[in-house]
Amino acid sequence: MTALFALATSLMWGLADFGGGLLTRRIAALTVVVVSQGLAVGVLGAIVIATGGWSEAGPRLWFAVAAGVIGPIGMLCFYRALAIGPMGVVSSVGALGQVCVPLGVGLALGERPGPLQFTGIAVAIAGVVLASDPRLGGAAVQRQTLLLTLIAAFGFGSVMTLIAAASTTVTGLFLALFVQRVCNVLIGGAALAVSVRRGGKALPEGGRHAIYASLPALAFVGLADVAANGTYAIAAQHGPVTVAAVLASLYPVVTALAARGLLRERMHVSQTAGAGLALIGTILLTSG
Repeated sequence: MTALFALATSLMWGLADFGGGLLTRRIAALTVVVVSQGLAVGVLGAIVIATGGWSEAGPRLWFAVAAGVIGPIGMLCFYRALAIGPMGVVSSVGALGQVCVPLGVGLALGERPGPLQFTGIAVAIAGVVLASDPRLGGAAVQRQTLLLTLIAAFGFGSVMTLIAAASTTVTGLFLALFVQRVCNVLIGGAALAVSVRRGGKALPEGGRHAIYASLPALAFVGLADVAANGTYAIAAQHGPVTVAAVLASLYPVVTALAARGLLRERMHVSQTAGAGLALIGTILLTSG
């Protein structure tokens, strides 16, 4: 069950990143975040009411609040790092953050994967790095870029860990995700307001009509991201966090394959090799 839900996480995160990447080509990144997460809040709120999720409210929800505060900060640092540094390096380090933090937590809690799974972890991590295509021999990475990327990586990994700890039941998970997304919208909305005051644009060319036309895609991005957080939490609760974290981190492979299949983008040799290594690592992890 852990492997199945963790792989579902990587699939949905990969597709959400692909969709979000397409949207940010014509809509401001902060607007994409706020609108997509706002739509997710509406759907999650309806689910919480329908399932009676409010009865699951308790001290664990503070983990969800923390995830909702840390998530937007990590995302903003990630976008800034992408804007000023080599994207390949930034994306690969950001992806590895989602492995290292939960992996470290799992090991600290006493989880000890078998030799075959340790091998699978190493192979899968190598695959993530190659699939992200970090061109380490390219432009130099400035200290500011590295610092922002490390903050983003820590933030992404922390969100995964916090959401997994925020609930122990399915209805409680819906409530935790709802609380997290409300915090995301509040933090993201405040950042968007500051950006507009400083001269940034909240609306794309075409104004509100362009936003309305993009609502289905924005809803998909927001709901896929929410679903990925949910399936990761289930994976981490029903099996080793070390395994769940690595399998869930394979989303850059999904994004690269989606770009290849839908946009006809050519994959570099390193990306192809990374996808192959990720597949091998997945087989080792699930058979260990």
